[in-house]
Amino acid sequence: MTNRSTNGRIAVVVMMLLSALVAGCVTTTDSPFSREADERKAVENYVQLATAYIGQGNLERARHHLDRALELDPDSPAAQAALGLIYNSEGETELAESSFKRAISRDPDYTRGRVYYGAFLYSQGRMKAARDQFSVASRDTGYQDRGSVFFNLGMTQEQLGETDAAVASYRRAVELTRGDAKSLLALSRVLADKGKYDAASLYFSRLTKVMQKNSRLRHSPESLLTGIRIARYQNDRDLEASLALQLKNNFPESAEYRKYKVLISNGQ
Repeated sequence: MTNRSTNGRIAVVVMMLLSALVAGCVTTTDSPFSREADERKAVENYVQLATAYIGQGNLERARHHLDRALELDPDSPAAQAALGLIYNSEGETELAESSFKRAISRDPDYTRGRVYYGAFLYSQGRMKAARDQFSVASRDTGYQDRGSVFFNLGMTQEQLGETDAAVASYRRAVELTRGDAKSLLALSRVLADKGKYDAASLYFSRLTKVMQKNSRLRHSPESLLTGIRIARYQNDRDLEASLALQLKNNFPESAEYRKYKVLISNGQ
């Protein structure tokens, strides 16, 4: 993960490049083709800066750069989608949705806009609509973060009770991310929910290996309970005891620990 000082250096470099670009628009040429290309690049840079500021929670700076982008291109799908993020952060849900819809209507192939809109719909509890946006986004084979799209799609399908579809989506997320921890956990958990413990065990073992290689990764209540359920099925008492102790010591107030106590009280 990039640290704050690195983000600051990147922002400064981008601003310097952006300043040079804007200056170039005035002094280098009057060709309409060059001006159009320069404006497109300027809009792209402004949106990138705005998105970075949104990630930092600095909405004032983000809006400043988006205003510049929208002055150059009021119909920019990227700028409209980023504006939706700002509105959503400010609690203006109707304005946020209008901006997301405007971005997609301007360019139905703008996958990032669909991902933003899908996440917004998910946060609003509108699972069917969110699933539809993620489903369309997942078909874009050129989208860089396609694994996350499939993970999000799997989450919405799971919420809708479409567990077979969720398993398929989580599998694609695992394949595309080459074993991202959250995708491995989701897949092993939903397979355990379906009673497919042997398959769940394979993915949980992969998750364990990923965690062993990355010291920053720690068990969550969800991963511990998933491991416990698999260990109980395999009659691995040592593993079950180890995971249960971690769950009790680290997350005694969690819903997963309460579920574990119900599990053992029922002798399941």
